[in-house]
Amino acid sequence: MFFSRVLIILLCAGLVSFDFNADIAANDYIEKYKELAVVEMYRTGIPASITLAQGLHESNYGTSKLALEANNHFGIKCKSYWTGKTYYYKDDDYNKNGQLTESCFRAYNSDLDSYIDRSNFLFQTDRYAILFKFDKTDYSSWAYGLKQCGYATDEGYAQKLIQKIQKFNLQVYDTSEDPFRQLIKR
Repeated sequence: MFFSRVLIILLCAGLVSFDFNADIAANDYIEKYKELAVVEMYRTGIPASITLAQGLHESNYGTSKLALEANNHFGIKCKSYWTGKTYYYKDDDYNKNGQLTESCFRAYNSDLDSYIDRSNFLFQTDRYAILFKFDKTDYSSWAYGLKQCGYATDEGYAQKLIQKIQKFNLQVYDTSEDPFRQLIKR
């Protein structure tokens, strides 16, 4: 009986520490990129909360192979018109025989380049134009809109973004003051 209780306590502690470690990684990621997300929001109109939630999700808190080796935080694939650096790895593309094949992803010189290109990609691609009719504080419409526009194949994509926004209170960044205005006031 005693052994069973100790085992249960240890298992629970293990689960808690696992979530705790993920929360630490998420908070570190948010701290590192929140100002960039706000700058991009004022530049393009994409909510900072959506940018941060996508970055957290797509890059696994900045620890994914794609983020670490290609500075790609948003899982953006090459597309036929991409002329920049590329990075290949197996993701979700299959050949005509149904075998998983390497996908071409955009590679960047820096995290900053990844954030800017992702904003430009959404802002300049016709299929995402509808998103820019939503208010920058309406993260829910943005999340569902991204899914409907085909950003991700995961059926639960919108809900995952919304959960991250709510769990880490990312919506507070959607009402942040324009950082350039703050510089002018000084």
